[in-house]
Amino acid sequence: MSRLVLVILGKQGAGKGTQCAHLAAHYAIPHVSTGDILRAAVKAGSPLGREVSSVLEAGGLVSDDLVNRLVAERFEAPDAQRGALLDGYPRTPGQATALDEILGEGGVGLCLNLEVANDLAVARLSSRRVCVECGAIYRDADPEGVSGTCSRCGGDVVQRSDDLPEAIAARLALYERDTAPLLDFYDRRGLLVTVDGARDADEVSADIIAAVAARGLA
Repeated sequence: MSRLVLVILGKQGAGKGTQCAHLAAHYAIPHVSTGDILRAAVKAGSPLGREVSSVLEAGGLVSDDLVNRLVAERFEAPDAQRGALLDGYPRTPGQATALDEILGEGGVGLCLNLEVANDLAVARLSSRRVCVECGAIYRDADPEGVSGTCSRCGGDVVQRSDDLPEAIAARLALYERDTAPLLDFYDRRGLLVTVDGARDADEVSADIIAAVAARGLA
């Protein structure tokens, strides 16, 4: 298989994390999220990581240029030579153009947009509980999370402040504003595939895998 790079888009609560886990296992390529890249760079103390750390410590926002350089560095890693699932990057047409330059020939195979209605996204997010130690995700109806203790590491399971209804509404509005141009960017290139993310996770994965196969990408 040639290098397979898939951009995964979708509002908060669309199921991007679940799908990336399924697809990473199916295609044997890494799930690469912007947050993970930033944390890994800071932890490693690399030159880029020190730049990120200084920006964050000063309360600033990591620039597009710095994020692009981190992504380029991530694609140099051995596990990304077969490709990657990109989650949270690119966020803008400018970053998408930079990604084309990073990848060179072949570029992005497909941009997959997981579409869900806002009310479903709100319901999913407001029921989410997260372990403060390891990041494991639970639902408020999940027996494992009822005790408030993570079954994986023993950490506290809490509802994050950005999963409260008011915060969710603000995040969804921001997503709609910022992502529309990116959807247009990939649509104009014939690379956008929209998938109904409201269904069972396995059904969504099957649709994505079929869309990738239909393009002869895997």
